[in-house]
Order: sequence, then C-alpha cells, then structure tokens
Amino acid sequence: MSKFNECVELYKNQSQELGLGLDEALLTGVAKALGPSIYNADSSKVSGSDSKEIETVKNNFLIKKLGLDDSPALDSAISEVLEQLGSSNKNKQRAVVYALLAKKFGKESMFL
Repeated sequence: MSKFNECVELYKNQSQELGLGLDEALLTGVAKALGPSIYNADSSKVSGSDSKEIETVKNNFLIKKLGLDDSPALDSAISEVLEQLGSSNKNKQRAVVYALLAKKFGKESMFL
C-alpha cells in the first residue's frame, strides 16, 4: 500500500470511529489538495487549542481555497468541526477537518 493510501485509510478510520459519515472520495480529494503536508506529523494535524492554527485553517482553507467571505460564521464552523472531532482528541487529521468544513459549506464538488 502506498504512503498516500495509508493516509487516506487513516482518515477513513477516523471518520468511521467518530461517526462523521465522510465519503472516501471526498477524503481522497482533500488529501490530494493538501499535497505533501499530509506526510508531515505536524502539518498533517490541526491543533484546536492554537489560535494561530485556527487562523491558518480559516484564511488558507476557508477563505483562499473555498472562496468564502470572512465572517463570524467561519469561526463558528471551525469550532463546530473541532468539537465533532473531540476536544481530547490530539490527532485531529487536517484532511478530516477540511473535508468536514467543505461538506458544511457545500463545497465537496471542489474535491471530487
């Protein structure tokens, strides 16, 4: 199994364990869009307690990648998604977080 497929399998497992209902095709598309960052232990995860990290998710993914306008709804969506993954979960996979956000804003087609 390739390293990429191992990562996608990890995302699928996290989605299934937490009952997130994410489609494998969406997870694969998001992982491809993230490029080599999925192979780095630090950049492959999102730290929900780091405000700088939250800003990165908001600015680089929601605003730049998805083309959404900056608003309090973006912060609220990020908080909601991170809560879905569990506050004690130290392995919030970036691809899973981004897939949930894309789904929340109806932008799945960008990754399929």
